Amino acid sequence: MSQHTSLKGSSKIQARRNVLKRFERVELLKKQGRFKAGQKVFGLPKTKPE
Repeated sequence: MSQHTSLKGSSKIQARRNVLKRFERVELLKKQGRFKAGQKVFGLPKTKPE
């Protein structure tokens, strides 16, 4: 019996995420120079993944 195509392993899934976690957004904003040390991490501006 073969395995259904929707039950593929997670290692084969290569979709790009369009929502970043908060720490990823902070890192991206630091690279862009839009986040300063000591700034609050709530209410961050929207960012798009690289």
